Amino acid sequence: MIPECATLIKHFFIHSLYHLKLKGLFLIEHHLSSSYNFTLVILSIAVAIFAAGVALDISSRLKYAKHASRLRWVVAGAFSLGLGIWAMHFIGMLAFHLHDDVTYHLGIVLLSIVPAVVASGLAFWMISHPETRPIQLVFGAFLISVGIVSMHYIGMEAMQMNAILTYDPIMWIASAIVAFVASLVGLYILFYIPNVSRFHWRRLVSSVLIGVAVSSMHYVGMGAARFTPMEGAAKPVSDYAVDSTLLAYVIAASVMTLFILMYISLRTASQLEAQSEELELKFESIIESASDAIIVADHNRTILQWNQGATDLFGYTYEEMVGQSIVAIIPERFRDAHERGMKRYEATGEKRVIGQTVELIGLRKDGVEVPIEMSLGTWKTDKGIFFSSIIRDISERKRIEAQINDLVYLDPLTGLPNRRLFSDRLDALLGQSQQESFALYYIDLDNFKVINDRFGHSIGDQFLKQVTTRIQSTIQKSDTLARLGGDEFIILSPHTKSNLAAHRAQELINILHPPFELENEEVFTGASIGISLHPSDGDTAEDLIKNADIAMYRAKADGKNGYQFFTNELNESVSRRSNLSMALRKGIGRGEFTVHYQPQIQLETEMVIGMEALVRWNHPDLGMISPGEFIPIAEETGSIHRLGEFVLNEACRQNKAWQDAGIPPFRVAVNISAIQFAQKDLPEVVSRALDSSGLDAQYLELELTESVIQSADRAIETMHELVALGVHLSIDDFGTGYSSLSYLKLFPIDTLKIDQHFTKNIESDEKDAALVKTIIRMAHELDLNVIAEGVETENQVAFLKAESCNQAQGYFYNRPLPAEEIEVFFQQYKKASSS
Repeated sequence: MIPECATLIKHFFIHSLYHLKLKGLFLIEHHLSSSYNFTLVILSIAVAIFAAGVALDISSRLKYAKHASRLRWVVAGAFSLGLGIWAMHFIGMLAFHLHDDVTYHLGIVLLSIVPAVVASGLAFWMISHPETRPIQLVFGAFLISVGIVSMHYIGMEAMQMNAILTYDPIMWIASAIVAFVASLVGLYILFYIPNVSRFHWRRLVSSVLIGVAVSSMHYVGMGAARFTPMEGAAKPVSDYAVDSTLLAYVIAASVMTLFILMYISLRTASQLEAQSEELELKFESIIESASDAIIVADHNRTILQWNQGATDLFGYTYEEMVGQSIVAIIPERFRDAHERGMKRYEATGEKRVIGQTVELIGLRKDGVEVPIEMSLGTWKTDKGIFFSSIIRDISERKRIEAQINDLVYLDPLTGLPNRRLFSDRLDALLGQSQQESFALYYIDLDNFKVINDRFGHSIGDQFLKQVTTRIQSTIQKSDTLARLGGDEFIILSPHTKSNLAAHRAQELINILHPPFELENEEVFTGASIGISLHPSDGDTAEDLIKNADIAMYRAKADGKNGYQFFTNELNESVSRRSNLSMALRKGIGRGEFTVHYQPQIQLETEMVIGMEALVRWNHPDLGMISPGEFIPIAEETGSIHRLGEFVLNEACRQNKAWQDAGIPPFRVAVNISAIQFAQKDLPEVVSRALDSSGLDAQYLELELTESVIQSADRAIETMHELVALGVHLSIDDFGTGYSSLSYLKLFPIDTLKIDQHFTKNIESDEKDAALVKTIIRMAHELDLNVIAEGVETENQVAFLKAESCNQAQGYFYNRPLPAEEIEVFFQQYKKASSS
């Protein structure tokens, strides 16, 4: 379409010039002759082409301009193209020479600029709207052509001469048509050719087309003019008339200079704008690629920039937040503090301030509060201080910090406060008032080591969690329950005196009494609880914890599964206990331990049928120490394994020595504690003792406590391994522990041993007597041998014989004797029996 239009305009233009030339040579006698200065004609066309090139350059910028920048480009385009068309018009008019004097009215000349600028402005306004439809382009071209035609004919009216100006209607219409076509072609090129500034040859061709089209309209319009000489006096010249030659050069020089300056200015502005846009694009690219939220706000705290990171963090889109106040992302309760912080930055008076990184709470769109870290920067402008914020979600960091804090202050297994946190809370309570009454409960679980050894540490951990749950169900909200490690717990109970402390300690014991289920087995435990009271038992955290610990050890020594308040006497006892604990290990190696033997009598025949091996400790400084005192210490410190093995080896060796000395063979019973029984290599230890002594296994009996029932399945397996060696097994202290009668039919035992507590009271307590009778009958029904220990009176012997008890031992027959006295005992016993 464009080439055809250009060709048509070209032919029209040549024809018009040719027609005008002929009219200048062959004049009708009533018309003035005229001619053209072709140099100025070419100059006018060049001006039009140059103006079209500038217009195309502006149009290419206009397509990408925004807001206020778009208006500036529209105004610049209107003046550059309008003045170009106007300059082309007057240079073309000055190229036209009448054979008469011609001057120009300055006011009308200046007035003719207005239609040209308005028409050009209309053109650029239309192309600045990309949604313009083709029909609107046609209508716009009509309005622009009206402006150009108006500019041309108003300019013609500025000519002052001694002639009357008239127009050929056909040529006048032709000029209007050419103006419309030129306007339409120009709008089409400006609007529909994309990126024309990027291809120089296309811009050149387009500039030529527009320049030639506009020039064609002018010269066709000039061809429509008729200059008829006036008869009579000459037409008066206006005071504002100017010489045509002077006007030509002034217009040419001024417009060309203006174009050059405008073009340079436009190119410079374009480059600056391109650089600004490039920087803006880079800035937007940087902030959009950042994972952190980046927010820019003005002096009114109004958000100007909001990146994708901010959308991801707070949930608001760019459209929702730009133009809104930044306080929208700050919880209401923190907004005053936030505003004060902002004002502190404003008060610095520096050109640019980089704020320190601070931790705040942010508010998401969904109302959820998140911890954030914000780095705030400010800079001063003429409008005020602007703010830039780089914000990071630190929820994960806070979570990790909380985990680390838990590791520092909480027990990882139970989630309870650990020793450090407990000490902090105890110190805080002590700091409130030195007269505040409160209690400390130091709790140690009974038989936990046996459970741990039997089931393993993983099941032991599950057991501790179950214990924690039970204890938590009994304490008050104001109490602090902490795990100190292993099976030790401690409770801080404010506002608690001795009576209430005793009540709560009993509640703790009761809650732990029912069995626990581990791997489908019932497991029993108890709690030894020591209690210290503030302020009577100490005024420092260290003293109160130490004294509660001392009381706990006394509770454990008194038979476990009970509680004990701290007393000064206990302090002395614990000091002795600590000394014995250190001396015990050394005493085994120094030969301070010996084994005594207490005879066991067959009641029906009054014959000695066995001996029980009992360990004794003769301390070089403290003298004889009771087994009831040092055995629990040995169990707690782990020395029981070495001590027990010493007793076992010594009993086997001694029994074999007696047999070799001619004493009739009998069994020696050796006590095996629950801790010893739990060791996996017990059968090997027993086998080595028998082998090293040469004692036949049938003459060894192992006395087991009822606590082995804690691990019934493993206990049965170990018992069968021992029985396979040929040794005898008995249950010691039957009736005092957590007996489960169902296990009696499963255990491969030979004997039940009635605890001395029942035997001592059979004369005075009917219930104890009934229990003894029941145990004897039950044992006989199960085909088990029964032996009663602690027999001290003839009446007790008579009762046991009457109930068909098999055997007895106690001070009635003899106290435990050293090995060297046993031979004397047998000789005396043999004489007494024969007499």
